[in-house]
Amino acid sequence: MEKEETLNLIAAAQKGDDAACEQLLSANSPLIKSVIRRYKNKCVEYDDLYQLGCVGFIKAIKNFSFEYEVRFSTYAVPMIAGEVKRFLRDDGPVKVSRGTKSAAIKIAKFTELYKKEHGESPTIETIANEFDIEASEAVFIMDSCHYPVSIYESSDDSGRTLMDKLPSSENEEEKLDKMMLKQIINELSPRDKKIILLRYFADKTQSEVARALSVSQVQISRLESKILGRIRSRYGD
Repeated sequence: MEKEETLNLIAAAQKGDDAACEQLLSANSPLIKSVIRRYKNKCVEYDDLYQLGCVGFIKAIKNFSFEYEVRFSTYAVPMIAGEVKRFLRDDGPVKVSRGTKSAAIKIAKFTELYKKEHGESPTIETIANEFDIEASEAVFIMDSCHYPVSIYESSDDSGRTLMDKLPSSENEEEKLDKMMLKQIINELSPRDKKIILLRYFADKTQSEVARALSVSQVQISRLESKILGRIRSRYGD
């Protein structure tokens, strides 16, 4: 969808045009799915996650200002993620104790290893014997977190997750964060972009950036504060 068409639909949706809102939702469904993918298997059904993502997207439509010098998708991503995170933090499904979550993750890990070694899933009795618990307790633990449990949950007191232990160079959350950061930087003016890139990617001091831009260090300090302030106000969770 072209930028001008998107802005026209947003303007219409903000005036109460439900058809325009539906069109925006349909066109941006891949964006919503890419954001909620990071929260899969967190004891919330995928369809519910998608609905939460849609709620966040609609809020982005409602609150988007045409004075923002950013693409709408850049503004919408943190709004979508924020809606899901608020639900998981404040509302969420039935709460499960940390001990039960930890046990469920250990069972999930054992099950995956067992399947690799034996070519089939372990029986409830096998799991119960492995962890020295009753079969009914094993069923309760697995069902409590809608097994399989999330690889993003902590599996022990160290705080490390299963994702931390997998041989993967980058997880979905890191990919999303990089995508958001790239979008945000690309929306900055050439001068502001240069300041941020030099300060936070080239690791230059304010004085070095000032010399590169032929301005004073005080000016760079003020500009940097304004840039970061605008970013926080628009994309802060």
